[in-house]
Amino acid sequence: MIILGIDPGTATTGYALIKKQKNNSFEIVDFGVISTKKTKSDSERLLEVQKDLAKIITRYKPEIAGVEKLYFENNAKTAMTVSQARGVVLLTLQQKKVKLLEFTPLQVKSMICGYGKAEKKQVQLMVQKTFNLKSLPKPDDAADALAIALCAGFKKI
Repeated sequence: MIILGIDPGTATTGYALIKKQKNNSFEIVDFGVISTKKTKSDSERLLEVQKDLAKIITRYKPEIAGVEKLYFENNAKTAMTVSQARGVVLLTLQQKKVKLLEFTPLQVKSMICGYGKAEKKQVQLMVQKTFNLKSLPKPDDAADALAIALCAGFKKI
């Protein structure tokens, strides 16, 4: 089973694909970010996220996808742009018929670290250990996507 994890954003959308093994462990298939240029309009950037995500889905054919739910306390402008990217992600997953699982940052931290207020670095360390990586996964958005993919995988075990 191929599982897609997505950390939505307009400037960078993190993505990760993992494969569930027969022994219920996971291996990384691919991970990275979809980056858009600040010089482009919002609509151009969102279209770029949609097209690149559709290509990733077509290439790897994930059965399920975990997507981070939004939680913002302060910055309304950031919330708006991330919400737009998240909408594009949800639409693309629906169009490609990929089953959706959603996770708040608190849920991701709880599932990965056992503590909902864990620091980002703790989550990255647990992802590193889980996948036996030599170093912390980078960039941050891709590392977050790996954690989200793991959460989706844990839900499906």
